[in-house]
Amino acid sequence: MGSRDERRRHNLVPLAALISREMKSEKMEKPTLRYGYAAQSRKGEDYFLTKTDCQRIQGNAASAFSVFAIFDGHNGSAAATFSRDNLLNHVLGAFPRGLGRNEWLQALPRALVAGFVKTDKEFQSRGETSGTTVTFVIVDRWTVTVASVGDSRCILDTQGGAVSELTVDHRLEENVEERERVTASGGEVGRLSIVGGVEVGPLRCWPGGLCLSRSIGDMDVGEFIVPIPFVKQVKLSSAGGRLIIASDGIWDALSSEMAAKACRGLPAELAARQVVKEALKTRGLKDDTTCIVVDIIPPDNSIQPLPTPKKQNKLRALFFRKKSHDSANKLSKKLSAVGIVEEIFEEGSAMLAERLGSGECSSQSTTGLFICAVCQVDLAPSEGISVHAGSIFSMSSKPWQGPFLCADCRDKKDAMEGKRPSGVKVA
Repeated sequence: MGSRDERRRHNLVPLAALISREMKSEKMEKPTLRYGYAAQSRKGEDYFLTKTDCQRIQGNAASAFSVFAIFDGHNGSAAATFSRDNLLNHVLGAFPRGLGRNEWLQALPRALVAGFVKTDKEFQSRGETSGTTVTFVIVDRWTVTVASVGDSRCILDTQGGAVSELTVDHRLEENVEERERVTASGGEVGRLSIVGGVEVGPLRCWPGGLCLSRSIGDMDVGEFIVPIPFVKQVKLSSAGGRLIIASDGIWDALSSEMAAKACRGLPAELAARQVVKEALKTRGLKDDTTCIVVDIIPPDNSIQPLPTPKKQNKLRALFFRKKSHDSANKLSKKLSAVGIVEEIFEEGSAMLAERLGSGECSSQSTTGLFICAVCQVDLAPSEGISVHAGSIFSMSSKPWQGPFLCADCRDKKDAMEGKRPSGVKVA
């Protein structure tokens, strides 16, 4: 009996060794990130952000994630620089405390919405009339989450040559749904009228004459130009992929397929330069032109690129698949095996009540009081106003439930939905 116990103790693995094995296994499962950027300036209103040392839990390297973003300013650079300096902190501040990785990723789309709206609200309080597009990309291992307002685009190029857009352009000329939303909220959409009543140029919203329907800033245009982003979250297969994030100086010259094809086979830094070079060769330097290329590389470098499919149309039809809750594990394996990207989340509604969700995600401050879902200020029991209160767009059958907004954020929500004029005055 004693010898059996001794053998059992001999076969036991120390806890430290188990933790070490788990960490090594986790490390092997993480992809390697390589990125590069390039830019040519004409107006000096493009700005970008690359940050690869972010952590969900401070001091815990296993919770690391990366952020890449482009801010294409207009009517000055103030909104672009303010967003670059503050948006990430506002997004991170919108998370409830104590979330695990999977819960954090699930809460990320909502936190992005809150962060965008808070950044817009704070910038508009400064009384400046500048505005900016934003394309904001978070890479956490194989999961890529993109939030965007305006027309700076992010595309995904995967093994096999399939290219997909992870953003939606908020240009009034091309987006019928956004035109209808702007007019329903009290804005007017039309072209610039010159002498003789001749209409020229792209569709714009009036007052202000902005070509975009969503942005951060632009307080002189009207609150129907909203900062609520389109958000898409996908999980890459073990084959990895390449992200190309760029301002409209690129996309006015190159299609998504052209940009991806122009830089295939090049490392990220050279790829970004090549995309900018191709855009300038096609159109010339008519606008600020900025590009970030991010390669998400499998840890096993022996994985060979998949051959280019002969029938691209079939691959495109299969490229994104909705996640099946009944057979999630089996489907995930199948998707990974053929290099298909799994779509986790997509939402583009401009209605804040829809985007902030139900009260289940509401968080409390250290004082035990509820906080505003957008600006994170403490709310006394008598102060909070449900984001669902009085909204015909609400998904909640109980409008007295959270999440809650402070009075200022409630006013902003009403203005964005066309329920009242904006109370912000231009200095």
